[in-house]
Amino acid sequence: MLRIKICGITSTADARAAVEAGADAIGLNFYRGSKRYVTPEKAQDIVSDLAASVAKVGVFVNSSVSEVNQIAQSVGLDWVQLHGDEPPEFLSQVSSEKHILRVYRLESSELTPVTTDLAACQVSGRMPDAILVDSVVPGEYGGTGKKGSVIHFKRDRIRSQDLLFSMPVLLAGGLTPENVGEAIRDSCPEGVDVASGVESSPGVKDPELVKRFVAEAQYALEQLKR
Repeated sequence: MLRIKICGITSTADARAAVEAGADAIGLNFYRGSKRYVTPEKAQDIVSDLAASVAKVGVFVNSSVSEVNQIAQSVGLDWVQLHGDEPPEFLSQVSSEKHILRVYRLESSELTPVTTDLAACQVSGRMPDAILVDSVVPGEYGGTGKKGSVIHFKRDRIRSQDLLFSMPVLLAGGLTPENVGEAIRDSCPEGVDVASGVESSPGVKDPELVKRFVAEAQYALEQLKR
C-alpha cells in the first residue's frame, strides 16, 4: 500500500531524505517533458540505494508499453504510474510483475469519468491496483503545485460506486505541509502524493519541508483509523 509518496525524486540524497523522514514510496519521473525527468540510468542508481521495503514508482506519460515494461524491469520499479492518456487496454499489457497506479485529473468532485474508465479497464482485462486523483492544469501532467477541486474529493461518495469502494485512493494536487492534514481529514484517502509542495526548486527537495509533510500526513492518516 502506498501511503506517503514523495514524487519527482531526482537524486539519491533526496530519496534518502524522503525515506528517513518516513515516506514509504518515492516517485521517479520518466516523462521527458517534466522538470523532474530522470534518465533510466540515474533512476537505477537511486533505486539501488534504497531498501526493498520502499516502494519505487515510475511515472510515465503516454509512453509505449514496450518502453514502460523495459524501464520498469531495468530500473527495478515496483509500481508503474500511468499519468497520461493511456487507454484502458494499455493496463493489461503492462508486466504482471508490476503494480499499476492509474491517475485521474478531475475538474470537479464528479466521479463518473473515473468509474466509467475503471469499468473499461475491467472489461479490458486488468484493473489498476490503486488510483491517484490530481488537479487539472491544461497542458500539464502533474507536479504543478496547483490546488484543485480534488482537495474536496469525498471518500464517502465512493460507497455507492462498487468499482471504487475497495480501490485504494491517493490524493494529489497542490498538497503542502500546511494543508495535507486538512486534505486527508476532508477526503479520507488511503495515501497522499506530493512533488512541488516539498521543493526548494523544481526537482530539488527541501529536507525540512519533506519532514514536515510526512509528519503531518502520518498523523492525519493515523487519525482516520480511529
